[in-house]
Amino acid sequence: MDRRHFFQSSALATSGALAACASTGIASQVKTPFAVPAVHLPIVGSDEVFPVRRIYCIGRNYAAHAREMGSDPTREPPFFFQKPTDAIQVVPAGTVANHPYPPLTKNYHYEAELVAVLGKGGRDIAVDKALELVYGYSLGLDMTRRDLQRFMGDQKKPWEIGKSFDKSAPIGAVHKVQSTGHFTQGNIWLKVNGVTKQNANLNQMIWSVAEQISKLSEAFELFPGDIIYSGTPENVGPVVRGDVIEMHIDGLPNLSVKIV
Repeated sequence: MDRRHFFQSSALATSGALAACASTGIASQVKTPFAVPAVHLPIVGSDEVFPVRRIYCIGRNYAAHAREMGSDPTREPPFFFQKPTDAIQVVPAGTVANHPYPPLTKNYHYEAELVAVLGKGGRDIAVDKALELVYGYSLGLDMTRRDLQRFMGDQKKPWEIGKSFDKSAPIGAVHKVQSTGHFTQGNIWLKVNGVTKQNANLNQMIWSVAEQISKLSEAFELFPGDIIYSGTPENVGPVVRGDVIEMHIDGLPNLSVKIV
């Protein structure tokens, strides 16, 4: 083979490999200088794990919480932010996981939330079709460096530093929707050292899970592996080292962490 044909063949092979990688997401088809670990959640009753693609979170989705954060829930449209996938800290049911108190903050807050995990995707999903995307549910904590979030917000700057840090998304295992049904109501509560701090009903959400999926799909193309933290009730508050957080949603095992 002459040099011209050799390089043409090499270029085609390389472009084909990259195209395959781009279309399938299979990183093994290209060489990388180091490995980046994938993030997975255990699936209850299965030997499979759920691969996490993106973490979406909705802000101020319970009226009383919106008010305590200084917003008017009767006029505010839904808004979303994201956490990095590696913010996840998987907390097995029946355990109390050590959760590190993060740097740079003196006002570290809990937020208890229902989490919807998607097994299908799409754009511009109608509300009446949105729940068809849901693979299952879990429960999680949207941990927040509140002082950093407020400081950045006061300066009209992005407050990612307050929300998107290491291990800021503790979460339990995924429960398939076939076994739980969809969560439209039921108690959600959180305790710190046995004292109830948050206590509400899922039917008090301003935007339901179906509406959240529909609204998100207007702004982003959703994919299997996306998960949605669906908002927290009122009475968010601080924790310090040594505190034990326990959260509950009717129909799911409790989630517990100790701040260390």
